[in-house]
Amino acid sequence: MNWKLKVLSAAAVTSILFAGCAKQETAGSTETKTEQAEKKEEKTAEVTKEAIVQAYKDAVTELDKAKAGQEVDFDKVTTLYKEKLQTLVQARDAEFTEQIDQTITAALEAGKKKEMDPIITRQLFDKLMQKELFQTLRHEFKEIDENWGKTEEVKEEYEEALTFYKVLEGTVTKRDAAYGTKMVDTINGGFSEMKTAIDKGDKLAFQLGKQVVDKTIMKTFYFATGALPNGYATKAAEEAKTDATAAKIEQAEGWAFYQAIYPYLKKNSPEESDAILKQFDLQTDVKTLDPALVNKTFVRGWVNVALSEYKESQEMFNEDKGAITAMEGALFINMIESDLKTLIGEQETAALTASTQAYLDAAKAKDKAAADKALAEIKSVLDKVVQATK
Repeated sequence: MNWKLKVLSAAAVTSILFAGCAKQETAGSTETKTEQAEKKEEKTAEVTKEAIVQAYKDAVTELDKAKAGQEVDFDKVTTLYKEKLQTLVQARDAEFTEQIDQTITAALEAGKKKEMDPIITRQLFDKLMQKELFQTLRHEFKEIDENWGKTEEVKEEYEEALTFYKVLEGTVTKRDAAYGTKMVDTINGGFSEMKTAIDKGDKLAFQLGKQVVDKTIMKTFYFATGALPNGYATKAAEEAKTDATAAKIEQAEGWAFYQAIYPYLKKNSPEESDAILKQFDLQTDVKTLDPALVNKTFVRGWVNVALSEYKESQEMFNEDKGAITAMEGALFINMIESDLKTLIGEQETAALTASTQAYLDAAKAKDKAAADKALAEIKSVLDKVVQATK
């Protein structure tokens, strides 16, 4: 089968998947979906976290044969997925209203039938499973929040979250090396803050540490997809000039990694989120992929998300949530710090960072006047950022 047919087949297979991964929840179905999620969660509990991690690693090891031009035993991978991983993915699908199980199952079937390049199948499986492990880490954080006060249960859930993160640490390390950042240290610091908070029974400190971990992992996925100069948007566009096969594989990697942050971006910045999704869609000609456009669209999207967090912080200013969302706003701005230096310069970026810290301090102290002053400064700079991306 020639490459053109493989690409067309991949597009056919993934057309339903691209639409389904971040499908929005419909009104009136919350109770049913909650029940579904609980049932799936019960099944997931039958497989240990260690078995889940090992099955993921074993499946990727088998799929890696495709990179060496060897035949992949897709039956082995499919068995590993169905017996050890599928219930976890289905539980996350029910919880977050997505269809990742359908995506992975179709990709494995297409790879087995040679309707999809096996390396693309490998990348979709690997990156989408990383997304599911990230969502499972978030699920554990939610469980900790709901079971706060039950010390042993909370500690067990913390350890599970840490176990799933360790699978993702390699991806974080790779981006640290590419961008000269220290996200691994930041995430480890966040976990340490959470552990100390659990021991002390300090729920606010736990929530703040959780945000550091959560948003820094999101930053990792952003670095992998749309950041300059090492995101998959750039890699795919460069490869497209000389190697259509390699370009398509990297476009698929970008698409799969983007699924981890697309739902969050979609909620607060739908126009930008969908524009990025279209660029990574395998049905989009990779030669038309524009990394500069993807990057600027991402920046506008993250600005919208940050402003949404600050709006919520203002609405809940005298509650703990006011400080938590202030932290989130600051972390989303930090996510695009390198882009900000390019767009508005290092001095103004430093001033913006100082303003986000001033707002966070004011939110913790419940000092509304100081918070309002800092927020006005933040909004003024972010408006310049948005204009610079157009």
